[in-house]
Amino acid sequence: MDKVFIEDLEIETIIGIFGWEREVKQIVKINVEMDFDNKSASRSDNINDALNYKSIGKSIINMVENSSFYLVEKMAEEIAKLILKNKSISKVFVSVSKPGALRGSKNVGVKIIRSN
Repeated sequence: MDKVFIEDLEIETIIGIFGWEREVKQIVKINVEMDFDNKSASRSDNINDALNYKSIGKSIINMVENSSFYLVEKMAEEIAKLILKNKSISKVFVSVSKPGALRGSKNVGVKIIRSN
């Protein structure tokens, strides 16, 4: 299956379980990889046959910026649900991470795979 991806999308949002995290926006990094049949787009060279990753990216940004999840696990699940509303996407890989959330590490987070 072909893959369409969005890599290292950085969004500021309220995320976390500690009191200070409920008051200060933090950066989360989001990666998505979507199973999508690109054959029609590759044959036609027509944007109408391709997956509109800009629209998907904007919907992720809108949802995450206006959210206040406690857990990255919940955020990842909701992003996957949002993406899978597009029935032409058969499977999605989502990773959500909080850079600098653990002293000594570059990044911590979760990776999930969901399908229609």
